[in-house]
Amino acid sequence: MIRTLPSHRRKILFAATTVFAIGALGALSTTPVHAQTGWPSKPVRIVVPFAPGGTTDILARALAPDLSNALGQQFIVDNRAGAGGNVGADIVAKSPGDGYTLLMGTVGTHGINRALYAKLPYDPIKDFVPITLVAAVPNVMVMNADRAKAMGVKNVQDFIRVAKSNPGKMNMASSGNGTSIHLAGELFKSMTGTYMLHLPYRGSGPALMDMVAGNADVMFDNLPSSMAQIKAGKLTALAVTSAERSSALPDVPTVEQAGGPTLKGYEASSWFGLLAPAGTPPEIVNRIQQEVAKSLASPAMKERLMAQGAIPGGNTPAEFAKHIDSEHKKWAQVVKVSGAKVD
Repeated sequence: MIRTLPSHRRKILFAATTVFAIGALGALSTTPVHAQTGWPSKPVRIVVPFAPGGTTDILARALAPDLSNALGQQFIVDNRAGAGGNVGADIVAKSPGDGYTLLMGTVGTHGINRALYAKLPYDPIKDFVPITLVAAVPNVMVMNADRAKAMGVKNVQDFIRVAKSNPGKMNMASSGNGTSIHLAGELFKSMTGTYMLHLPYRGSGPALMDMVAGNADVMFDNLPSSMAQIKAGKLTALAVTSAERSSALPDVPTVEQAGGPTLKGYEASSWFGLLAPAGTPPEIVNRIQQEVAKSLASPAMKERLMAQGAIPGGNTPAEFAKHIDSEHKKWAQVVKVSGAKVD
């Protein structure tokens, strides 16, 4: 014999079941990516395609602890320098798209190199999924303070005068062929009619060591990596390469301001951003972007980066992809105008 519940009991049971079902659906919709995919279940590698000590390395190491804390696995910085960032970028391009290998890409690896190199070992568009812009920074034209004093160089006009009176005798350090540091210098040379021997290094760190030691004359370095040496008085900042002055160095003019009509329209800034190999699941990409954006928006991180002249990013993958596309077009023109070549 089948017994039925009284109508009021049936209503109570139905309501309870409905509440449970809604709660379960809600829990599923808010379940973090780790619970859905098992990612990350092991350490994540952030490949920095330059030597330690440069801005790319500084930014990666600033973000890694926050990502480790937020996602419960270590984010480890792996420096793989060489060929203007192409070696490290190629490693990531050929890695599995599983969320365990990321690239701290730059304007060089994803904005300049395709125009500068006849053949790249990777495709900066097809082989990567953009995650987010981490920071934008101006470059800064610096000289060894003692050498600048000995040459009588106090500003950009002085530098142009000395360079023109000593053709081929001055050299220009960079973090590698094809980097924004290299191209900023090449653009300066083409607009001023000066010549300096290009000395490419495997990152800003090694280049700055030679700058401080007095073995190189000038460098158009990313501002964050040079800031400590500028503040210490070991490097003299002649100008910043952005369209506007940097709040971190408000007394230092732009190259255009300091150079006069000869350098009208000069602008060559840098940017840095996280990318993953093609095929990386969207839920992993979006989770990383969200955590990076949170980190960059924190007062402590914002203060830390802006004190070094970096402007924090944190945009969406779609916005970052659009930015990369526009940078390809811009830097292809700079390469053409400057006549830059890979040494």
